[in-house]
Order: sequence, then C-alpha cells, then structure tokens
Amino acid sequence: MKLPDFSDLVIFENDDYLVVNKPPFLATLDERVGGAPNMLRLARQHYDDIQAAHRLDRETSGALAFAKTPEAYRHLAMQFENREVKKQYHAVVWGTPQFDNQVVERSIENTTRGKARLAYKGKAAETHFTTLENFTRHSLILCEPITGRMHQIRLHLMYLQAPIVGDTLYGGEDFSSHP
Repeated sequence: MKLPDFSDLVIFENDDYLVVNKPPFLATLDERVGGAPNMLRLARQHYDDIQAAHRLDRETSGALAFAKTPEAYRHLAMQFENREVKKQYHAVVWGTPQFDNQVVERSIENTTRGKARLAYKGKAAETHFTTLENFTRHSLILCEPITGRMHQIRLHLMYLQAPIVGDTLYGGEDFSSHP
C-alpha cells in the first residue's frame, strides 16, 4: 500500500487539534504485532507530541481527531467518555432492510487476534441504524454508535442480518462472491 501524503489528509487544524481524513486499510495506532505504518506514526512525523483522541477500525475511513497538547487531549477525551461527540458512519450492507432509527443494544467482548463477539458478559454497546437508500441487493445505512466498542457497527449489523459488503470477518461477502 502506498502511503498518502499526510498533508493531503488534513481536514481541519488549529493550535490544539488536527482532524484528518483517515484512509481505509491504515490503522489508527500501532497494531499488536509488527511495525506497520499507522496514522499516529504519520502524524508524529509532523508533530512530536500529538495524540490520537479516538480510534477508527483499520478498514474504516473517516474523520480522525488528534490533540496537539495534553490539555487538548484531556478535553477531547472527556467529550468522548461523556458521549458528547456525535459519531456518524455510512455502511453499504447486503439486503434491503428498512431501518428507521433501529436501536441495537448488544454487549461486546474482545476475543483473540483482533476479533470481537456479541456476549452477555461483554461491555455494553448501543448503535442506532437508519436506512438511507435501498438498491437491488444492498443498502446504504446511517450508523450512529452511542458507545465505542471494537467492531461495534460491524457486529451489530451482522446481528441485524445486514452484514457490511466485503466484511468477510463478520458475514459480509464481497460483491463478486454474492449471488
């Protein structure tokens, strides 16, 4: 994978924060094994003490916020912890569900090797889903996670029997392999 020019990813910047458009298939932080490139390493090539204020799954693209100072990091971290940040994602899923602010409250626990699963003894997780548009065999879904568990949207869509297209880890076959 050819790494992007970090300056081309910048959406917003001021003295305290930096927001970038994270491309898919690039981790936010160091992964458990190996020294693969990630967004934090790219950011630290330009800003010595920058911290990622949250994470996006490796496969996910979207706005990723960094804090340039410890004070800014604490401020943003508290907003995430207190659920004051409204997060919205779009997903293309298999099927044509008619979600109208469909709420899924299913606990999630992490398993080995970077996977997660729905589990009663896991951490509470809540996501709201709304269908934006249906197509012949798939749909565009607005996903609004209230909590921020690993693979939360992917697992909750699998639970609703509307897996994300291409997400083979959680039941979403590729376009080429689906009937």
